[in-house]
Amino acid sequence: MKIINGAIIQTHTLEMRKKLDETDAELLELAIVELRNRYHSDAREVLVNTELELELEGVTFVVPKIGDKKHLISLSLKNLFYYIREQETKMDKLDPEHRIDRLMNQMKTDLRMKEQPRLIECFDNSNIQGAFPVAAMSVFRDGKPAKSEYRHFNIKTVEGPNDFASMEEVIERRYSRVMEENLELPQLIVIDGGKGQLSAAVTSLKKVGVYGKVTVIGIAKKLEEIYFPEDSVPIYLDKKGETLRTIQQIRDEVHRFGITHHRNRRSKSFTSTGLSEIKGVGSTTATEVLRHFRSLKRVREADLSELEEIVGKSKAHLIFNHFHPQELPPDVA
Repeated sequence: MKIINGAIIQTHTLEMRKKLDETDAELLELAIVELRNRYHSDAREVLVNTELELELEGVTFVVPKIGDKKHLISLSLKNLFYYIREQETKMDKLDPEHRIDRLMNQMKTDLRMKEQPRLIECFDNSNIQGAFPVAAMSVFRDGKPAKSEYRHFNIKTVEGPNDFASMEEVIERRYSRVMEENLELPQLIVIDGGKGQLSAAVTSLKKVGVYGKVTVIGIAKKLEEIYFPEDSVPIYLDKKGETLRTIQQIRDEVHRFGITHHRNRRSKSFTSTGLSEIKGVGSTTATEVLRHFRSLKRVREADLSELEEIVGKSKAHLIFNHFHPQELPPDVA
């Protein structure tokens, strides 16, 4: 930015490509010389955001810490950020593969991975006070949901609300099958939970021989902290960055998928224990009645005439007689 008497009169953006292994400071020095020559600048003071070794006759380089000059540096960096985002958006529209590759590289860097996370699998437990414990897995390919590959798991070996044991069971079941059937391993496994959930998952990954072959992380809900195995100190990703947004999206997807399955299990159990056990009343009729009355309590309290309006006279009598065996009118008893 060119500033005269406190007013910004010009702005310029210069793109540079690394040719060797130049540092940011070295690139900035090259950029300053290029811009001064291109625009015939004779400014005696140059504000920068890092210390430079560049020396120009009669020119002072300043790294401001506070005040208006610091604000100018912040404004310049903000302009740069918007410029980069605008260029990336243009490239993404012209070439969708560019966005995918950029996202994959960003996640690889942010999560300290050895390869791009083209396939990500995320796990979450879902139970209410230990009732109908289930778990779910969501899957992302190239940063997008692959819903046909989502899976849910009914917990088989754990009694009561034990999330850690449930996670151990699910991870062992999933990846023992992957290894036995020679299926595709993900590059990244995301565990919805903090250190405890992550440790439980790692225990099973070690048992089935997957640990070390795949990057595994845990995301804690409260502060969106990212945990790595055997590291008690979490990292905090840029809350506006694409890496965290992608992790949040796959976490939200597994949560939604798991809750839906949990709700279906409760609904089926509720229906079977309440109505469909009545001889002559099938699950379709039971579901229809519950959908109308919303609860088993209201079904019990319903008049015979109300039931007849929903399922007809014959089945209404069966349901009413089940809950009120002594109250059925004499002509139909």
